[in-house]
Amino acid sequence: MKQTPFTAKHIAAGAKMAEFAGYNMPISYTGINDEHAAVRNNAGVFDVSHMGEFIFKGEGALDLIQRLTTNDASKLANGKIQYSCLTNENGGIIDDLLIYCIEYNKVYMLVVNASNIDKDWDWISHHNTGNVEMHNISDKTCLLAIQGPHAAKILQPLTELDILNLKYYNFIKGKFAGIDNVLISATGYTGAGGVEIYFEDLPAGGQGKNSNADVVWNALFEVGAPMGLKPIGLGARDTLRLEMGYCLYGNDIDDFTTPLEAGLGWITKFSKPFMASEYLQKQKAAGVDKKLVGFEMIDKGIPRHDYRIKDAEGNLIGRVTSGTQSPTLGRAIGMGYVTTEFAGIDSEIYIEVRDKLLKAKVSKLPFVQQQS
Repeated sequence: MKQTPFTAKHIAAGAKMAEFAGYNMPISYTGINDEHAAVRNNAGVFDVSHMGEFIFKGEGALDLIQRLTTNDASKLANGKIQYSCLTNENGGIIDDLLIYCIEYNKVYMLVVNASNIDKDWDWISHHNTGNVEMHNISDKTCLLAIQGPHAAKILQPLTELDILNLKYYNFIKGKFAGIDNVLISATGYTGAGGVEIYFEDLPAGGQGKNSNADVVWNALFEVGAPMGLKPIGLGARDTLRLEMGYCLYGNDIDDFTTPLEAGLGWITKFSKPFMASEYLQKQKAAGVDKKLVGFEMIDKGIPRHDYRIKDAEGNLIGRVTSGTQSPTLGRAIGMGYVTTEFAGIDSEIYIEVRDKLLKAKVSKLPFVQQQS
């Protein structure tokens, strides 16, 4: 398994570790419910350094992004971020990603899912007919997500950059914890507010045994621990994102689901041509056969990935993609694809759990309201 620059920190902190996307990652420290509550009510630090980062440079960078992604990246100005996805020829989602506009029409950063780094790189490289300069900086980039309503307040003493007033889907660059060239963004995957910090894993100050990763991690907890800042594992990351109805690649979206089926029509812009735009326009006109929905359990039971969804007569109408016991709501929730006739809010559906059909109802997303 690969290690992140923070793996030793996680182990020293007593984290329960497991393999995720080829990396040895922390799943939990003090327990998922406790860590979930820490992020919803205060702040927590996620190591997401396993994610992938690509830099595109050159006059054709924007054109390449426009041809391969569904959203309209031409709307991005310097310092702005956009959620988008890559599609294959059949409209299936190769990956969902973030696009950072560093210099309009010249320099962009794409942040992709850890499990898709090689797949995405090969796909984009194959379609890079304009000789755009591409750099895969994934292995040398540290990424920490500090999430929660008090995250910005906790971090502000570590930089002269204005984190407190950083707007959603914007980023700034500068010095953080004494480290130069740190990118700080506000996108988030928890719905609890907060920021992400990207920086290169180099020896601090270019010399000595302490790396930038050590310096930043230690500074975060030196300032944050007295204010209740905690390290958080991927277990709570999953329950937090599911409460928001955010898709997880490989569960809720994949190469065989289209953005229109996944409820991502809002990032599918037909104002410009892109890979599979004609296919998706036809699908939109005809209407989708299945839709990704959120649902709440009425009968007692927890839905899990790939459980079958049926109607009252026991006919198969879909499958669960994600499910959990919501720590915030105290009840079981899930997401899954169902045939369109069962996709309406409050539609009655049944989840097959150990050969029993447990009643559930389709719910409006998100399950929990986003915090600013």
